[in-house]
Amino acid sequence: MKIYYNPKLKQLARNLRNNSTLSEVLLWNQLKGKKMMGYQFNRQRPILDFIVDFICPKLNLVIEIDGWSHIGKEAEDKERQKKIENLGITFLRFDDRDVKTNMDGVYRVIIEWIVRFEVENGRQI
Repeated sequence: MKIYYNPKLKQLARNLRNNSTLSEVLLWNQLKGKKMMGYQFNRQRPILDFIVDFICPKLNLVIEIDGWSHIGKEAEDKERQKKIENLGITFLRFDDRDVKTNMDGVYRVIIEWIVRFEVENGRQI
């Protein structure tokens, strides 16, 4: 599936990558370099007119960390998620505190989602 990339957001995405939150850095350390079951993830990636925290195009999976920057923006986040899900992309959302204090649990949820995806799509585990 081709994911629409908005080149106008390239510099903003770069700035976000260079100014990551602690929880983004912690999760990125678990995702980068195909550490997550061999799947390549990208961070702070433009999709449509939005920038998502992490995406794995092969899985059509977006991972978002909800922290202080999302407070008061729940309706915007919901609308943004809906537009991206209309492209066939699934969202996993984690609270900033969970990433900082329960990385094992976050990791387990992601692994379980990937295993389910592979089983449903006939891929070898």
